[in-house]
Amino acid sequence: MTSATTPAAPSTPAKRAPKAAAPALGDGVRERLDGAIAELQVGARTWSALTVAQRVTLLRAVRTSVAASSEDWAHTAAASKGLDGRHPLRGEEWLSGPYSVLGALDAYIETLSRLAEGRNPLDGLRVGRAPGGRTRVQAFPLTGIDQFLLSGYTGEVWLEPGVTPNTTRAAAGLAQRTPAEPAGVGLVLGAGNITSIPVLDVMYELLAHNRTALLKVNPTQDALVPVYKRALAPLIEPGFLRIVRGGPEVGAYLTGHPDLAHVHITGSAATFDAIVWGPSKGAGAAATARRRRENRPQLKKPITAELGGVSPIIIVPGAWTDADLTYHAEHVATMRLQNAGHNCIAGQVVILSSDWDQADAFRAALRRAYANAPERPIWYPGSPSRMHLATEEYPDALVLGDRLLIEVDGDDDPSALQSTEYFAPVLGVVTVPGTGQAFLDAAVAHANDKLQGTLGANLLIDPTTEKALGAGFERAITALRYGSIAINGWTAFGFITPTMTWGAFPGNTIDDVGSGIGVVHNALLLDRVERSVIRGPFRPLPRSLPLLNGGGRLTILPKPPWFVSAHTGAEVSEGLTRFRASGGVLGLVKTLLRAMRA
Repeated sequence: MTSATTPAAPSTPAKRAPKAAAPALGDGVRERLDGAIAELQVGARTWSALTVAQRVTLLRAVRTSVAASSEDWAHTAAASKGLDGRHPLRGEEWLSGPYSVLGALDAYIETLSRLAEGRNPLDGLRVGRAPGGRTRVQAFPLTGIDQFLLSGYTGEVWLEPGVTPNTTRAAAGLAQRTPAEPAGVGLVLGAGNITSIPVLDVMYELLAHNRTALLKVNPTQDALVPVYKRALAPLIEPGFLRIVRGGPEVGAYLTGHPDLAHVHITGSAATFDAIVWGPSKGAGAAATARRRRENRPQLKKPITAELGGVSPIIIVPGAWTDADLTYHAEHVATMRLQNAGHNCIAGQVVILSSDWDQADAFRAALRRAYANAPERPIWYPGSPSRMHLATEEYPDALVLGDRLLIEVDGDDDPSALQSTEYFAPVLGVVTVPGTGQAFLDAAVAHANDKLQGTLGANLLIDPTTEKALGAGFERAITALRYGSIAINGWTAFGFITPTMTWGAFPGNTIDDVGSGIGVVHNALLLDRVERSVIRGPFRPLPRSLPLLNGGGRLTILPKPPWFVSAHTGAEVSEGLTRFRASGGVLGLVKTLLRAMRA
């Protein structure tokens, strides 16, 4: 993985951090944290002694315990976010929690099994050329069941320019190619919004880097700690993982701890800067500014990060039916409102053509979809204040229940909307001129140059228009500088698909971190990743049938279960997770029948 980091930590063990390093912590807390790190150092030696085949056996044990914990996991997560057992959106916690982790374990088990057998992780996968001297790996679907259940969806991982197919194959496997080489203990500062993220980040430390992991859970996830400990017991018992709670003072102590080799954070750029450089306000602000000027980060170990951003939703003008307008208005509403908008990958800025003759009809459909989505609590700390800021900046915004829709017109200044990740149910609409290739190129330039961050971009285009654009369409996709790109889908599909990669577009540094540094997930363990590209069906069943679809992709889904408007989404999401956990044809058939009533 190519990334910009702080200077590497020394290879020899350092002395214990002095107690004065974290005066806000009691002696007992420091002793427990130091003890956990010492146990992980012993665990790192044990981990490096395991063969890849033994690691496969261990991952299978983890899978069993995660499957056994999945119901408690989903129910605890839903309750912690204010969703009762009858709420129509409770299925989100099945898909974004245990389903995601089970899928990742299955994918890692397949990759490590191939390595253990002396095969390449990419054997049997299509590895070919992508524009601009790049290589692409066909990373989804890789199983018959995924091809069936998620028909119409495909995914590719693009490598950096200059990486050849042969180089790609030779490097696949990352640290599992040299399992006996330990890399110490890594610190994972867990995300507070999506319950699978801390677990997925821990697995990436172990498998991509050969690091045992200390997971500090975000306080918003404290209710999940007992579930995590049961689900991950096979990693905890041999000393490969320790889980701790705590607020900023615990995080500060751990990031400065000399016995930790690496830091990974999922969070905000402000938190990243505070870790790397120091506080930006208060008594330490002057020292922080001086360190920045002198390029002397206070963090003396490498750091990777996923930090979110302002994600675009580009609507390419075409001849859409009324059903298309309604379906994709609900699609856009889902991109913003899933998890109450508390997502780093939530779509925030819709880019429309001012010359599209259906723009007004799409705006009307979007207002309806946005207003009609089920209400739910705004639960993430700080989100209500950010919504208040949006209201102050855009007093004419539409207030639709518990959410805001900002339609930038006339003399309105879109700067705040395009530079502030609201992390709340705030959606904006801006326009650029043109149709066809002229619009697409202008919209790509707008997304690249005007919107903060490079984590993910979404693009909706009907099959007739895409065909008419020809090679110009792929040139535009190549020009879109985002780490995850979804065409007729939402980039969250890439997040939940373990063989895709997740992270900002390469090039950020600790001085200007943007949406972060490095990637995670990446269950094929690919090196020098640039982006992932997801493609989905423009129309659902039955309009995806060939005679009705104008050359588009066939899918069996009448409406994806993750849509906030899916009437049976909760039951289908639970059913898919139970099938992922335990199999069972009868349960799957019942789930598919429910999906048909979405």
